[in-house]
Amino acid sequence: TRMYEEEEKNDAEFSRKLASLAEIFVNDAFGSAHRAHASTEGVTHYLPSVAGFLIEKELNALKELDNPTHPFVVVLGGAKVADKIGVIENLVTKADKILIGGGMAFTFLKAEGYEVGKSLLDEENLEFCKNILKDYKDKIVLPVDVAVTTEYSENEPYKTKDITEMNENEQGLDIGPKTVELFESYLKEASIAVWNGPLGVYEFEKYKKGTDELLKFVVDNNIKMILGGGDIVAAASLAGYKDKVYHASTGGGATLEYLEGKTLPGLEAIK
Repeated sequence: TRMYEEEEKNDAEFSRKLASLAEIFVNDAFGSAHRAHASTEGVTHYLPSVAGFLIEKELNALKELDNPTHPFVVVLGGAKVADKIGVIENLVTKADKILIGGGMAFTFLKAEGYEVGKSLLDEENLEFCKNILKDYKDKIVLPVDVAVTTEYSENEPYKTKDITEMNENEQGLDIGPKTVELFESYLKEASIAVWNGPLGVYEFEKYKKGTDELLKFVVDNNIKMILGGGDIVAAASLAGYKDKVYHASTGGGATLEYLEGKTLPGLEAIK
């Protein structure tokens, strides 16, 4: 349907035409629930509409994060702080700890005054990081060691260094073993946890380590973990852990928007 421009515009006439093909509309595409398109929102104005079993399963799991049992731990990775601002703002008041890895960790480390060399840096959101660290000092947990190298490549050798030891010509591409242990110590106590985004450059075999080790720990210790869609679910799938966690969300953008506390138009339409 997205081949038609009327789909993304949520065109009323196009929605009516789609609706004319059916007697009832079942939306089971959680991954598209954040889009107000003709085939997700528009058709509901012309047909009796219900949610399917996948959406039911997704909502039952994700709703547990609305009023979570404590300790509630959030794990955030991925590249940019910009992508996670909404999630951090929505969850920081609910969470007991937010464990930060991935490329975004270096903007937080820079905000704390550490040398981060050539690591990924989200300059525009440095101030946001400073403020969050100031307001929620006891909740934000940053890496204590990282895998560093001089080149963004699979072939260049790397060293594990304390975050106080990074040089100007180096870049961090994964969390180190002490950080994995630190994160495990908080997850071990968690009643429920949610994880969005890998903790290293997952495309490179040698920088999958931090993510894979933490996933293994979660599964081995039966931690009630919700994987928040997108890249972390792909990573868990590759490592063989996807079907072993409490819930792996099928939504990418939809899950992220849910974690940001936003309403999803595809779901609102069928309430």
